[in-house]
Amino acid sequence: MQLAKVIGTVVATEKHEALEGIKLLIVQPLTPDGEPTGRPVVTVDGTAMAGPGEIIFMIGGREGALVLEKWFTPVDHGIIGIVDDIYVAVSALPD
Repeated sequence: MQLAKVIGTVVATEKHEALEGIKLLIVQPLTPDGEPTGRPVVTVDGTAMAGPGEIIFMIGGREGALVLEKWFTPVDHGIIGIVDDIYVAVSALPD
């Protein structure tokens, strides 16, 4: 699982039939302390409730499609939850 922040939405007039009615969001992956890491990616919203500015957690790879009703959908990342709060113990962070 990976933390990320929703930074945008994708509007597509033509997409795979299994993605009809599914929100596509652009997310910026984050480190555990909330710093951006890597490049933004497009995800499918398995919660159907995520929106811009929210912190989410997602899964990537083939498992990303498992958040959808139709599992054999061509997606690489899927949102599986919306984060309410993050607490990281200072002693748990590397020096």
